[in-house]
Amino acid sequence: MRLFRSLPLLLALVVAPMALADDLYQVEMILVRQNAEPQIISRAAPEDWAAGAQRLGPDSQRTPALGGIVEKLGASGNYSVLLHRAWQQNLGETPVKVAISDGPEQFGQFPIEGTLGLTLGRFTDVNADFWVNQIDSNGLVTRSERLKQQSHTKNGQLNYLDNGHLALLIKITSLTAPAPRPAPTEIPD
Repeated sequence: MRLFRSLPLLLALVVAPMALADDLYQVEMILVRQNAEPQIISRAAPEDWAAGAQRLGPDSQRTPALGGIVEKLGASGNYSVLLHRAWQQNLGETPVKVAISDGPEQFGQFPIEGTLGLTLGRFTDVNADFWVNQIDSNGLVTRSERLKQQSHTKNGQLNYLDNGHLALLIKITSLTAPAPRPAPTEIPD
């Protein structure tokens, strides 16, 4: 009889962690400069630009799937693709912030550096904060452009975050959810 009274508690303990578990997602981002827009120079990127963010390990990197879009953007002449990355990571209700950089490091700074904060909900909350730096021969940042944008993005779709002369295209796709069923070719009577 004690077992039957304890059973709901045991089930709650087993099921609760599964409900709160993070799911695996692929994140792909493209950072672009809109060539028709004048560049907006901001304050130089701070030395602690990646504070509190986790670095992406080489094992999480993935082959980007949006290469065709990158080619179209470059061919149009309206955009300069600055960075294109894809990786997989766990996402859940707890915010996760990753540090992303490109180019040679000089005194902790990179030509392109920033953080991407992601929180999974009905939509994925995206908090992007990137700098495009010019670094002189002494390793000092002489000029910075900044993209700081927050958005609610729809998973599985390419989302565009406009920030004037810099923009971010981002696609967040679940690697654990079942694929959507294809639409029927004929509608039954």
